[in-house]
Order: sequence, then structure tokens, then C-alpha cells
Amino acid sequence: MKTILTITVNPAIDKSSSVAHVTAERKLYCKPPRFEPGGGGVNVSRAIKKLGGESILLYPAGGMAGERLQELLDEEDLNHRPFSIEGLIRESLVILEESTGRQYRFGMPGSEFKEQEWEQFLTALSDMEPAPEFLVAGGSLPPGAPDDFYAKVSRVGKDRGAKVLIDASGKALEHALEEGVYLIKPNIREFRELVGEDIAEESQIKAEAQKMVKSGRCEVLVISLGAAGALMISGEISERILPPTVPIVSKVGAGDGMVAGIVLSLAGGKPLRESLLFDVAAGAAAVMTPGTELCRREDAERLFENMNSASR
Repeated sequence: MKTILTITVNPAIDKSSSVAHVTAERKLYCKPPRFEPGGGGVNVSRAIKKLGGESILLYPAGGMAGERLQELLDEEDLNHRPFSIEGLIRESLVILEESTGRQYRFGMPGSEFKEQEWEQFLTALSDMEPAPEFLVAGGSLPPGAPDDFYAKVSRVGKDRGAKVLIDASGKALEHALEEGVYLIKPNIREFRELVGEDIAEESQIKAEAQKMVKSGRCEVLVISLGAAGALMISGEISERILPPTVPIVSKVGAGDGMVAGIVLSLAGGKPLRESLLFDVAAGAAAVMTPGTELCRREDAERLFENMNSASR
């Protein structure tokens, strides 16, 4: 198995709970909360672990919340390497309204990531041992981080011989593509924003994605289409994979499960198309779990075997 490194520059402690009804101007009494580590790369590392793999997580941590985050990561037996910062890491809140099944998700901003800190973070990345063969960077950027931060991460990763996967959006993703990366995983809304067109037909989406690959901005695109599955475009493949039909309990973590599925499969030496099948299976497994819980290995492997058999 090749070495996977995940990077999170805006980690969080995710608090989740539920209440019978969400009503304005009233004190609401919630069920006992659940605390979990969160943030783009954090959740990818957690999902990789749940799928039976291993990764290394590099992230900033500051204050008491940072100490608590490290404890939560220890509880999940993750290989994590904190990077000390002055500011506090953020918290987020997910509330389930039991009467309707609706989720209310509140994300707080992170503290400022000072220039000296993010420069030292890049240095820590360039000095990381063992050198990663796959590098996954994702999630929002904290205040103070430059828009081209993921481009800088990509440059360091490629200099060390890693295949770089970026799961971001907006300017952060645009700058990373200018640097050139191995794989990106936008959803359809993010892809439309990226190309600057309100495209809807699959043929149009494929055409724009193929332009991106031919330009050298990335080698592989995996575009999440929600209930319609995922579209993969590379130099050799242009295919849509339909997801299995599963009960949807919570959509939280589906994207992180997809990233974990494909990078873990690729790191294990599986072909690109087979890795995409596991990507979709892991995303489907994630929506079967409640709250902020991520995918379960047994669900992902069962769904993958069914999809793989059906596609032969």
C-alpha cells in the first residue's frame, strides 16, 4: 500500500445533536451531543481508516479546542501530526430536526492562519517523512491563508513525487488547477462555477471536462452528480457510474467518503475505473449512516462487489 497523506488547514470539532422541533425564539432542549473531529482532510483520513486503510494527517491545532481535537483523533487511532498555531481551531454544529428529518448545519470560521504559520506549514509538508505517494488536500481555507494555498501545496507535493488530489471549490480550486494536479472531485454545482457556464447536458459536461484534462490542468476529474452518480473523465475514460440504491439517512460525509474510497483504492494499486466504482460505493455507504458518522467498511465493500459484478 502506497503512503497517503491528507492535509487539513481548517480543521474543526463537529458537534451533532437532535431536537424534536426547531422553533425560532424558543429555548430548544437537544439530546446529548456527539463530538467528532472534522474538516476536509480530517474526514478523508477518518473514512480511510473506516474503510480498512491507513493514512497520515497533517493539520494545524491551537488552544484547548486543538488539544481536544488531538484527543478525538487519538480515540479513532489515526496517525496524525499536529502543527501548532496561535489561534483556536473552529467548531461546527449539526442539528437534526426529528419531526421532519431535516438537518441544520452551522459552520463557524476558523481563526486567522498567519503568513508565518502557513509558510512553516508548507515547510513541514516538504520535510514530511515518509514522502507521500498520494497527497489529498481539501476543505475550506481559514482566514489569512492565500487563495493559492492549495496551488502551493500541490507544487510541494509534486516536487516530492506525489499524485495530488484536491477536493476544494472556488478560487482555491482554480489556483490549484493553474498549478496542475492529478485529480479533482467537484460536485456539479462547483464544476459549473469552475467553467463559468450553466451547463446541464451530460455531453456538455464531458466536453468541458475533457478540455480541462487536455489542457494539463488535471489528469482526472470525478464530478459528483448526487443521486445520478459520478462522472469520470480522464485521457482514456469518459464514463458515468450510477450509484446503488440505498436508504438515505444523512448526506453528511458522502463527499469525503468518495475521496477516501478512490485514493485508498488507487494507493492499493487498483485500476482507475475500479477505483471509481469503490469511490461511488463509499459515498453511497456514507449516506446510510446517521448524523456525521462516516461510511462503514462492510457497507462500502458489499456495495462495491455488487456494482463491480454488474459492470462486468
